[in-house]
Amino acid sequence: MEEQVDRLVEKTWKKLQATPSSERLMIAVSGIPGSGKTTLAAIVAQRINDRWHAEHKGTPTKPGIATFLPMDGYHLTRAQLSALPDPHTAHARRGAAFTFDAPAFLTLVKSLREPLCAETGTIYAPSFDHAVKDPVADDIPIAASSRVVVFEGNYLSLGSGGAPEWAEAAGLMDELWFVEVERQVARRRLIERHVRSGIAANAEEAARRADENDLLNGDVIVTGGLPVHEVVYSKDDGQWAPTTQNVDKERDAYSG
Repeated sequence: MEEQVDRLVEKTWKKLQATPSSERLMIAVSGIPGSGKTTLAAIVAQRINDRWHAEHKGTPTKPGIATFLPMDGYHLTRAQLSALPDPHTAHARRGAAFTFDAPAFLTLVKSLREPLCAETGTIYAPSFDHAVKDPVADDIPIAASSRVVVFEGNYLSLGSGGAPEWAEAAGLMDELWFVEVERQVARRRLIERHVRSGIAANAEEAARRADENDLLNGDVIVTGGLPVHEVVYSKDDGQWAPTTQNVDKERDAYSG
């Protein structure tokens, strides 16, 4: 795990040095539910901040040069789901691409693509409150000093099978990374997660949710994926594989 994460951090750091001071370096980490993309994105953002602080010890403490930004805050609210033509299906399939506000996410990405200047202020993104099961508006600050934004979400490299805004947002990223995982590994992780978080009352209910929602969404992500710069393989033991694949050609269809 360490060797692989270190390489990705080093790559990100070098790309940051080559990025004009008026621009942000934007990386999108995607994968099917249960792949481990959240963990990877958060680690990379934290390591970049750690390195920046280590090299700027005399600088007053700031929010950091990197921001980890999950797309969970772009879930449609429960009220919005209820207002859709088929509210029962909308609630049952929450997490599917159509249950996210893709246009709002694209608006955020475009705002972060604007040149940085003396007048640039803090931009705010929504988070997701799992206790109330709804987004929280303007809860994640992206300061003007944040030169690296590491996005994380299921649909950040989706080219087909969802709203066109996903592909447009992906086209504005500097790097697209995809975390690949065996389907059964993801399924086991999802069952454990759903029971632990209280989303499901027991393993049987959690398995049904994984099969009837999460992994169906995963199939859309796999079959509709865009070309990516990095493919990262998440192993059965929860650790990252020793190496990543650099891919400059179209990603093959994943087996899930």
